[in-house]
Amino acid sequence: MDNDQILGSISDLVDEERALRARSSDEHGLDPDQRARLRDLEVQLDQCWDLLRRRRAKAEFGEDPDTARVQPADEVEGYLS
Repeated sequence: MDNDQILGSISDLVDEERALRARSSDEHGLDPDQRARLRDLEVQLDQCWDLLRRRRAKAEFGEDPDTARVQPADEVEGYLS
């Protein structure tokens, strides 16, 4: 996956996340499956952004960005802001 593909994935995930968040504000809110999907989207977005940062860092320091790998969800979610 190259940077453009990762950015495309991010865009798709953000679109779906926005649609779910828009639904969550209506009178019925989200059902349990939709809430789970929203949480999954948040994790996937964090993983995509992390991968993109890793790829850019490797390229900046003369390393092969294609060696960057998606980190496990529990690792990415454990980062401090």
